[in-house]
Amino acid sequence: MPRREHEPRGGRDRTEGQRRSSAEQAHGVRELAQQLRVDSLRCSTMAGSGHPTSSLSAADLMAVLLHDYLRWDLSHPENPNNDHVIFSKGHASPLLYAMLKAAGVISDAEFLSYRRFGSPLEGHPVPTLPWVDVATGSLGQGLPVGVGIALSGKYLEKLPYRVWVLLGDSEMSEGSIWEAFDHARHAELGNLIAILDMNRLGQRGQTPLGWDSAAYAARARAFGWRALEIDGHDPAAISRAYAEALRASDAPALIVARTVKGKGVSLVEDKDGWHGKALDKAQCAKAIEELGGLRDIVIKPEAPAPGAPAPRPTAEPLRLPSYERSTAVATRKAYGDALKALGAARAEIVAVDAEVNNSTFAEEFAKAYPDRYFEMFISEQQMVAAAVGLSVRRWSPFASTFAAFLTRAHDFLRMAAVSRANIRVCGSHAGVSIGEDGPSQMGLEDLAMMRAIHGSTVLYPCCANQAARLVAAMADQKGIVYLRTTREKTPILYDATEAFPIGGSKVLRETPHDRVTIIAAGITVHEALKAHAELEASGLSVRVVDAYGIKPIDAAGIRAAVQATAGNAVVVEDHWAEGGLGDAVLEALAGEEPVVARVVHLAVREMPGSGTPAELLRAAGLDASSIAGAAKRLVSDAARAAGVGHGVDPGGLGPPPR
Repeated sequence: MPRREHEPRGGRDRTEGQRRSSAEQAHGVRELAQQLRVDSLRCSTMAGSGHPTSSLSAADLMAVLLHDYLRWDLSHPENPNNDHVIFSKGHASPLLYAMLKAAGVISDAEFLSYRRFGSPLEGHPVPTLPWVDVATGSLGQGLPVGVGIALSGKYLEKLPYRVWVLLGDSEMSEGSIWEAFDHARHAELGNLIAILDMNRLGQRGQTPLGWDSAAYAARARAFGWRALEIDGHDPAAISRAYAEALRASDAPALIVARTVKGKGVSLVEDKDGWHGKALDKAQCAKAIEELGGLRDIVIKPEAPAPGAPAPRPTAEPLRLPSYERSTAVATRKAYGDALKALGAARAEIVAVDAEVNNSTFAEEFAKAYPDRYFEMFISEQQMVAAAVGLSVRRWSPFASTFAAFLTRAHDFLRMAAVSRANIRVCGSHAGVSIGEDGPSQMGLEDLAMMRAIHGSTVLYPCCANQAARLVAAMADQKGIVYLRTTREKTPILYDATEAFPIGGSKVLRETPHDRVTIIAAGITVHEALKAHAELEASGLSVRVVDAYGIKPIDAAGIRAAVQATAGNAVVVEDHWAEGGLGDAVLEALAGEEPVVARVVHLAVREMPGSGTPAELLRAAGLDASSIAGAAKRLVSDAARAAGVGHGVDPGGLGPPPR
């Protein structure tokens, strides 16, 4: 199909005879926009729910994009030269699906399955559709993810595709949007174009700035963006703005488009109270008539030249770091060393960090492979979003920061799972064992947070060799994979050749006479081993399990160990009592065939302060002495319950009767 007269960079050359007149072109765009409006109403009315008014306001913006500017080979979604379209305002999904119908890639019957159970056309877009990169709908996320995709295009793939992001004006109140504005300019992402559908009305009334396009533009310019203010219902003005946005520049572009919510339908046009409400059948029929009736336009966007994925250098064999048993090394250091080794072995590995890479040790990767490292500064939401965007382009991103600060990005991690993204996350400085910095720096919620994410994997190594092996395993694990690392140096417990499968555990101490199983992970494994030595000296045999795989947990191994010790278990974790290792163990014991068990759960239960790691572990009841005392009391209580407690000395338990 002929294109507009002004072709963007990379557009195909055409003679004058092949180009339509501007009047014909404008008519075609207007008709397409009306079809997008009509279809947005049809599918939402059929579903009985949805956000038609938010779709109507942006219809002209998307019609011009689809008709004249989008380089999108819809028959080959994997073409690496394809532009990317992200609906950051994901509730306008009727408009996105109407575009796909107009492009001929979904049938009318499929289109009208919108929001039905089992339909890929969900209420908010998800990448079960091959033309959707990421899940959106939690506002403030589309632009940050677009930054990640644009980073890949400019710096890793070096391809000419553009990233178009449709923003809603309500989400401009989200701090994550401005993290994206800041980073996009710092990274000189001239391949990123944001389109602001400034329709004035949010869910419950007017947005903070209403139709003040100058204020939005001034804010964007303050961040170093190019900003263009236009009438979002004037196809010619929209086209000029897109052409200007595509001019060669290192500055990203924001198009501030003044629009009317519910445009074209008098019942809802610029009316409050219609957000997220579908028209009924009679209202829809009247609105379609007002819009000029049904249309059946099919327009194929211009396909970019076929391409191949960016060539990646030949990788080396994986040579993970190795640490001697006689040494003590922090697991965070092993993370950095192993990530560097992975970078040498696998060219698809990339890394992002939130300005703490000299603490997380991601700096080892940054120094070795600066072209594959992206500094996100103190912007944890942008960091996770960038990792998701990089994963869209088939990179294998590792993101790292302090475990405590990942809580800011929980919604981004949650939505990454909805996006079916494959990202690896490392949270360092976990638990009270970080010491003097105090509770503001202590990750005490991270295990609960990460376990709650759908399909996640949660790993917690206790020594550097184990950490290195688990970092390597993360690279091939699907979904959201989390590694918790420790600030303090810890003794090396395992040989460098030891294997640590995902979902596994290790029994570090056991005898046939064990009466309690101590289950620990990370820093508390070392305290558990000290407690074991103390208990052995007092005559009480206990089993020590390193539950490094917290999700999925080694349910069979945990159950077997606890059953072998008469159902007695002590779980000890440097984490709040809720949602971490203790809950994972209880879930494992309460499986299809529940294990009758007496479980003592040692965890952080009072707000910690500053102090040395040893002082804080002792104050929280997580040190060796506390673990040993808990084991003794557990056996004593069990003996009393069995009626033989009169002969038990909690301070010096002897071996069980033979």
